Amino acid sequence: MKRNTVISICKAIAIIAMVIGHADCPGPIGSFIYEWHMPLFFICSGYFFSLRYLNDEGTFAKKRVKGLYLPFLKWSIFFLMIHNLMFKIGVMNERYGNIQGGVTHPYSWHDIEQNLWNIVTSMGGFDQFLAGTFWFFRALFVSSIAYLIIYKAMDWLLRRYALPHYERWKVSIPYVICIMMLAIGAWKNLEGLRITNIVQGGFREIMGIFFFSFGFIFRQWSERYRVRIWTTIACFTIVAVFSKYAGAAMDWRGSWENTYRLPVPAILGFLMVFNVSSWIDRTQGFAKRFLVYCGDHTMCIFVWHILAFKLMSLVKIAYYHMDIAQVGCHMVIHDHANHDIFWILYAITGVGVPLALQWFYDSWCERR
Repeated sequence: MKRNTVISICKAIAIIAMVIGHADCPGPIGSFIYEWHMPLFFICSGYFFSLRYLNDEGTFAKKRVKGLYLPFLKWSIFFLMIHNLMFKIGVMNERYGNIQGGVTHPYSWHDIEQNLWNIVTSMGGFDQFLAGTFWFFRALFVSSIAYLIIYKAMDWLLRRYALPHYERWKVSIPYVICIMMLAIGAWKNLEGLRITNIVQGGFREIMGIFFFSFGFIFRQWSERYRVRIWTTIACFTIVAVFSKYAGAAMDWRGSWENTYRLPVPAILGFLMVFNVSSWIDRTQGFAKRFLVYCGDHTMCIFVWHILAFKLMSLVKIAYYHMDIAQVGCHMVIHDHANHDIFWILYAITGVGVPLALQWFYDSWCERR
């Protein structure tokens, strides 16, 4: 059977958009991207959820642990181990940091122990300046496991208390979960509540369950869904309007506005990307091959793109004759960003270097 690569292309477009957003791109572009790029990954994950896992929870849990928790553990510990080394070689420093002015510091032995404890037990404690995107692994891990638990519980309740109508009502479960998550998210943010045993309070995880459920719903309708140019243009236009007048993002702080603003542009952004990906998938050129490879290797971009940015920061420092210590800026050097095109070069580096490393590693493994 021919492999369906549309979702791989969707993921590639989303990961490239993520890197562009992190590269200090112009404001309108960044606002547009943040409406949909991270929700798209949750939707794509939900797209592959199968009801067979309701009776095979162990297999699903093992896949989540192998695909999300263990990679998070490995790379978070790696960046924890090199954190102080980065200060010694000048990649990070206590003078330059993020655009808000915050900086990071070398770790004491106690800091290392505490961060290691947080990494293992709560999927927190990762290096914010070198692994700032690692929240995604926790959010997807928690939301996907939670989705299975919630779905299984609701399925059990229907079987127990609505058996005569079970077959008719069971199809409503993912829709009910979506509504529940929006209601819980709104309640949480209106009252300023936190899920205290989830790092950052749980808003991303709640919205992650919502988007995961939508992905599962979309899969049920995907055979009937028709890709149309007018729907793509309409989706693009609506997302652009939201980004200008009612911007939202999958931000950890969460807000009442984020809860009701984010779902519409995020879903329409996914449909926009899905349509474009479907058209690309019908071609046989380099663009398709590159995007499929990129979509199949998003992990390496998540892990390495921030460190790869440092290479382009050195170029920018040389071009503008800046203080070499600015290489420590997170995620990129922000000076001159409002009028130059270094964000494009950062994006190319942030995607290209990790993929090149992955390709050389795969080639080396094949020759062994």
